Amino acid sequence: MRNFGIVIHGGAGNILRETLPPALESQYRRKLSEAVSAGYALLEQGGNSLDAVIASIMVLEDSPLFNAGKGAVLNAAGACELDASVMNGRTLEAGAVAGLHHIRNPIRLARDIMEKSAHVMMVGDGAEIFARGLGYEIVPNEYFQTAFRQRQLAEAKRLEQERAQGPRPTPAGSERVTFVTVDDNHFLRETIFGTVGAAALDGQGNLAAGTSTGGMTNKQFGRVGDSPIIGAGTYADNATAAVSCTGHGEYFIRAGVAHAVCSLMEYQGLTLGEAAATAIRKVNKLGGTGGLIAIDAKGNVALPFSTAGMYRGYRTARQSEVIEIFGNAR
Repeated sequence: MRNFGIVIHGGAGNILRETLPPALESQYRRKLSEAVSAGYALLEQGGNSLDAVIASIMVLEDSPLFNAGKGAVLNAAGACELDASVMNGRTLEAGAVAGLHHIRNPIRLARDIMEKSAHVMMVGDGAEIFARGLGYEIVPNEYFQTAFRQRQLAEAKRLEQERAQGPRPTPAGSERVTFVTVDDNHFLRETIFGTVGAAALDGQGNLAAGTSTGGMTNKQFGRVGDSPIIGAGTYADNATAAVSCTGHGEYFIRAGVAHAVCSLMEYQGLTLGEAAATAIRKVNKLGGTGGLIAIDAKGNVALPFSTAGMYRGYRTARQSEVIEIFGNAR
C-alpha cells in the first residue's frame, strides 16, 4: 500500500509548559487532533492532498485559539488582516491572498485564485471583489476579533509607547524582534509567530501544502509576511516535498525557506529531515526564529523548529496520530 498522510502546525513561538495552563493545553491538543483528523479522513477515503490540506486548515482558521481566521491578531489599526497561500505539488500551481478583511476562510480563496483565475496572488479589495464574484459570504471584520487579541494589541501598544519614550535593557532570553515591539512577556511572545498550516501526501502520490495567518500583532503599513509568499511560507512539489512554515516572516522570506527545503532535496540529495533542519538553521543564522512542517513523496515527515515550542501534529497510513506542543515533544 502506498503511504499517505498529513502534517499540520498551529504556529511556533515561546510556548512553555510552565506558562500554558493545563486546561488551555487540552483545548489546543483537541483542536490540533480535530484538524489532523479532518484531513486524514479525506485521504483515508481516497481523497486528494489538496482537499485534505484545505480541510485541516479550515478547522484551525475557524478556531479562536490560533492566529488565522477567527482569532487572528490585530494590526495597528485594530483590525484583523489575513493572508494565506496554497500549492499543488502535482502541477506546481499556486494561489495566494494577502490583506483580507472580510473573508471567513482565506485558505479557500487562495485555492480559488489558483484554480479559477489566471493569477497566483491577489490582495486587499481586489481579492475580496474576486471573492464576491464567486459568491463568497462577506463577514464583518469583528467576526475575526476576540477579547484576547484586543488585550494583546493594547499591551503591544503600551510597550511600543514605552520604547518611544526611551531605551531600556532588553529582558534576558527574549526573542530578537526588530519589527513592531519587543516581546517582553509571555502574553505577547506566545503568539507573535502564530500561523497555521498543513502539508499532505495522498494515495496517488500527490503532495500539497497551505498556510494561513493573521500576521504579527500591531503590524503596520500593510505589512505582509512569508505565509502568502510561494517559496517562502508555502511550497509543494511531487518530486520532493510539501512544506508550510511559521515564524518571523521577514527572515523566512529572505531565506526562501519552503522552496529551499525542496531544492536541497532535489539538487543536493538531502533527506527531508536534513533539508528541513538546514533551512531552519539558515533562518537562525540570519537572526530569525520559527519552524516548519513537511512531508515528502514517501510519507516521511519533518517538524523542526528553533522556538520553545510549536503546535503540531501528524498522521500517516503507517503512523498513528501524534500531537505535540513543547520542545521536548510532549
